[in-house]
Amino acid sequence: MASGFFALLDDIAALMDDVAAMSKIATKKTAGILGDDLAVNAEKASGFVSSRELPVLWKITKGSFLNKLIILPIAFLLSAFVPAAIIPILLIGGIYLAYEGAEKIYHYLFHKKDTKHSLENIEMTEDEILEYEDKKVKSAIIVDFILSVEIVIIALSSVVEEELTIQIAVVTVVAILATVGVYGIVALIVRMDDFGYKLIALSKNKTSISKTIGTGLVKTLPIIIRSLAVIGTIAMILVAGGIFTHNIPFIHDLFHALPTILAEFIVGVLVGFVALFIFQIFLKIIPAKK
Repeated sequence: MASGFFALLDDIAALMDDVAAMSKIATKKTAGILGDDLAVNAEKASGFVSSRELPVLWKITKGSFLNKLIILPIAFLLSAFVPAAIIPILLIGGIYLAYEGAEKIYHYLFHKKDTKHSLENIEMTEDEILEYEDKKVKSAIIVDFILSVEIVIIALSSVVEEELTIQIAVVTVVAILATVGVYGIVALIVRMDDFGYKLIALSKNKTSISKTIGTGLVKTLPIIIRSLAVIGTIAMILVAGGIFTHNIPFIHDLFHALPTILAEFIVGVLVGFVALFIFQIFLKIIPAKK
């Protein structure tokens, strides 16, 4: 009995070693998409008043965990029974991400002044602020869902030849690390100014190190937030372009002579503006029918 118990422990330890090693490999393969996920979600989680930043981020984090709970079993079932459906799902997600990125570029180029003017002159009520918050949270969760699909699929592809138990363990570990890691870093970014103000308050003189660091954090945050809008847009376009270049041989062959990042950006922009154009036509057709 004792020998059987210790043999079981030995098997569990060996399994955990395998899971840990493969999780490390899978995490490395998803590092690029995790960086994009961080940039996109940091931009989505910013722009709220200080007292609402962490509650909003917590809502998005819970939505991200729910996304993973939905995606993981579906991914395992598709991988086992309908592997051909995975690529079309990825392509649909890629179109949405490209559309989001193209829409941001379009508004920046043609409606920047209108947007700035409207934001400066409209005072929102408490209900309108909550409605705006809910819309931004829903948008962030939708984008997180698509990026999560990509993360899960890439992680799954690294262990697709392993036993089902190892596949489940490895991909689940990567999914949890992705959520905790990404949103933990986002929380640090959006609360950076509060930490800076606390350091300033602790300083006893004008030349103290704490005041210098605190002032630097407070002044740097607005730059980071503005940069995240640009980085997040580029990230969505690159992820979308990567989905198409990696999964459609014709597109891969067409742009293979270019550097990977440039090819992904060009493809992402093209797909995004085609999707935006079709969507705008669709919006014009609907009122005409009514």
